Amino acid sequence: MADETRKIQILKGAAPDLSAATYQIHDESHTIGNALRWMLMKKWSSADTDGLSSLAALLQALKDLDDLCVTIDDAYTQSLQNDKYERWDEKS
Repeated sequence: MADETRKIQILKGAAPDLSAATYQIHDESHTIGNALRWMLMKKWSSADTDGLSSLAALLQALKDLDDLCVTIDDAYTQSLQNDKYERWDEKS
């Protein structure tokens, strides 16, 4: 059986209750990291985070990012179906 690498790894130095931790996401570019950081900062920077684990915040940010991607995909698909976009034909 191949060596299995976890998608998300908690790095050394995390608080025992995970109130603070650094996570490593394997096989992803900086794009998802930046999007997750934006989601976290958008929601959690001003919220009362007492008792909230960093893992719970990360999982919620992943869900929020997934929801946002679904919304964008739905709007894009609907726009294509309604034919409401600029057309440009390149002449060779």
